[in-house]
Amino acid sequence: MPDAAECETDGFVGVDLGIVNIATTSDGHIMAGRKLNRYRERQRRLRAKLHKKGTKSAKRLLKRQRRKESRRSRDANHVISKRIVAEAERTSRGIALEDLTGIRRRVRQRKPQRAALHSWSFRRLGDFIAYKAKRAGVPVVFVNPAYSSRECAECAYTHRHNRISQAAFTCRSCGVVAHADRNASRVLARRGQDTWDAGRQSSVPDGVARHRPDAEATRASRPGPDRKLGRSRPRS
Repeated sequence: MPDAAECETDGFVGVDLGIVNIATTSDGHIMAGRKLNRYRERQRRLRAKLHKKGTKSAKRLLKRQRRKESRRSRDANHVISKRIVAEAERTSRGIALEDLTGIRRRVRQRKPQRAALHSWSFRRLGDFIAYKAKRAGVPVVFVNPAYSSRECAECAYTHRHNRISQAAFTCRSCGVVAHADRNASRVLARRGQDTWDAGRQSSVPDGVARHRPDAEATRASRPGPDRKLGRSRPRS
């Protein structure tokens, strides 16, 4: 099936990716990851036991469990990406995604969170969204996510104390109170619009697969120059 022609956009849907909430859109849709994270934690403990056992049967079981976990992750990414692209297509908007190239090297996590960070398929979900969006003619832009969790979507004020917890965001400048991931996704949506307005059309960053998830090739362009981050005050 040929790719659809890119449509004119009426704004962007920002998508904030995470571990606790796999994906949160600027429309307020939250795809929680609690169930999948619990499953992965059980699988991690099982793998540790099988590695310790070290028998041939344990190694065979370990391979089967890895394939099973991979299938489950792929299915979850398929459902999430399909929902995001369908909403963007229905409302004639583009999709603004975080450029998470090198996220595992850049992000510092506490020890209990490291396994979740390294097991979560950031790149694959981005691949699914980009592929499905291209087939639907929905523009996709990848934006720099720096400080999006600290920036206010209402007034653009950026401060590390704006995000008071994993779920809560309170702007120290304008006083707006919001769900932290929803606020971040709205910041990404604005950055996506800024990037689009600057003339840098649908792009895929280095490191994101140039192929359809699990087989067929897609034709994605390389990224443009540094992306505009939107207005913000200097870090304090």
